[in-house]
Amino acid sequence: MERIAHLDPTMRAWRHEFHRHPELGFDLPWTSERVAGLLESFGLEVHRGIGGCGVVGVLQRGNGTRSIGIRADMDALPITEDTGLVHASEIAGQMHACGHDGHMTMALGAASLLAEGGDFSGRAVFVFQPNEEHGEGAAAMIADGLFERFGIDEIYGAHNIPGLPVSQFATRAGPITASEALFEIEVSARGGHAALPHMGVDAITVGAQIVGALQTIVSRKLDPAQNGVVSVTEFSTDGRRNVLPGHATLSGDARALTPETNAGIEAAMRQLVEGICAAHGISATVSYETIFPPTINAPGPVAEAVATADDLGISIDGACAPKLFSEDFAHMASRVPGCFVLMGNGTESRHARPLHSSDYEFNDAALAPGAVFWARLVERRLAQDSR
Repeated sequence: MERIAHLDPTMRAWRHEFHRHPELGFDLPWTSERVAGLLESFGLEVHRGIGGCGVVGVLQRGNGTRSIGIRADMDALPITEDTGLVHASEIAGQMHACGHDGHMTMALGAASLLAEGGDFSGRAVFVFQPNEEHGEGAAAMIADGLFERFGIDEIYGAHNIPGLPVSQFATRAGPITASEALFEIEVSARGGHAALPHMGVDAITVGAQIVGALQTIVSRKLDPAQNGVVSVTEFSTDGRRNVLPGHATLSGDARALTPETNAGIEAAMRQLVEGICAAHGISATVSYETIFPPTINAPGPVAEAVATADDLGISIDGACAPKLFSEDFAHMASRVPGCFVLMGNGTESRHARPLHSSDYEFNDAALAPGAVFWARLVERRLAQDSR
């Protein structure tokens, strides 16, 4: 605790530096180089360019053969910041509005602590991932041999949660975040004159029936015990003031906590669209693409995360309710046993604003608890090989 108290001002400075220099997607030249440089300064073995611009730092101690991965995301969002902070974004239209600047800093703090005096035997692997926001970075690093190259046996990740007090954590075994699927429905009807609707098929009328029917998927076609969300977010047509449209496009987003529920939503959507269009004598196509799978926490790593928090006197809910947002960490947790932890970001002002808000800010007070948690988790998981 003395070491983290000494490191805390430095971590805050790192976080502010990352916040001033947000970068997007896979285009992270400054961020990835800064992360790599810090890891090298701690004495870690650093690998650049994993999955494009991902960075991996490896810290080996003793002759232990097990390897524990700690993952942090690096990308920001295309949002114009509205915080007025001294360390506000210096790049127009880009902002760390999801707290990835804090996630990187906590992992870097843990790497520094362990490099200075970590008591473990084995390999701590710090994984800094690009392009979490679009759900592509984890898959890119995995395809580049992340798990094979570094022999990661377990993987852990975290996300800050506005509205949850600092130093309060939460996790659960099983699904903790939802899948996300993007859908698009193209309705091909027969437009015509607004005064003569009987001579065509109005794409707006058909589309509106589809919108209403889609809301019955969750309420009437899913097991009530299985969570799901279906949201139509766009509805566009080629109609005009006195012209009935012959074409309509409906786009939206679907969430589910299990692959089975996600598959059920897709099947019901296709069935409803086909039936409604058949009733009007027209056709439609449905595109349904699952971008993020659900994040499934393994029981063993969850138990270790809870025990680690208990060791440190950090309050943790080990059986929290799952969240319906999505997380790219899901791809990693599907490859090896993993655990995703939710960490409190605070309950007041900018720290309690929703993620992706232009006036949101990661809470610097959360840095020390997060860094200590990661460092202690590595020591616990790799302690058995040091005996």
